[in-house]
Amino acid sequence: MATKTTWVIDPTHSEVQFKVKHLVISTVTGSFKSFEGSVETESEDFDGATVSFSADTASIDTNMEQRDGHLKSADFFDAENYPKLTFTGILVKTGDDTFSLKGDLTVKNITKPFELKAEYGGNMTDFYGNNKSGFELSGKINRKEFGLEWSAVTEAGGVVVGDEVKLIANVQVVKQ
Repeated sequence: MATKTTWVIDPTHSEVQFKVKHLVISTVTGSFKSFEGSVETESEDFDGATVSFSADTASIDTNMEQRDGHLKSADFFDAENYPKLTFTGILVKTGDDTFSLKGDLTVKNITKPFELKAEYGGNMTDFYGNNKSGFELSGKINRKEFGLEWSAVTEAGGVVVGDEVKLIANVQVVKQ
């Protein structure tokens, strides 16, 4: 019988970002500054590991206070009523250092299947004896499928915010 090992995200060495088109001509990058997650595995190579993750929607940061306020409002994340977005899934090995992370993403109480590509960066012991592993994850969603429906068109006919949102996370997990 295999032993379960728990790993937790090290927030000081991890980042969770998103990218979305603005006016269809450029990309705005944002991040969630407060998040947590864990990985439970029964194997050394993470194949079949269960993953859980949550981010505080009020921690959204696009480097512009006015835009962040709008994103926290009912037009988008409605952070007051929906303080967290969550993901739970299973990590499945697809190559030497590649995985598929399939599961359920919940935003504003709307849950949809979601898949991320994951690239394993390796394993290392830090200066303090902590066993750490790193992953780079990427995927994309249609924001409107999760109730993030605010939209506007400029006088010239340009869409203010694109529907497709790219998600990028670089995470370091620490063996417990």
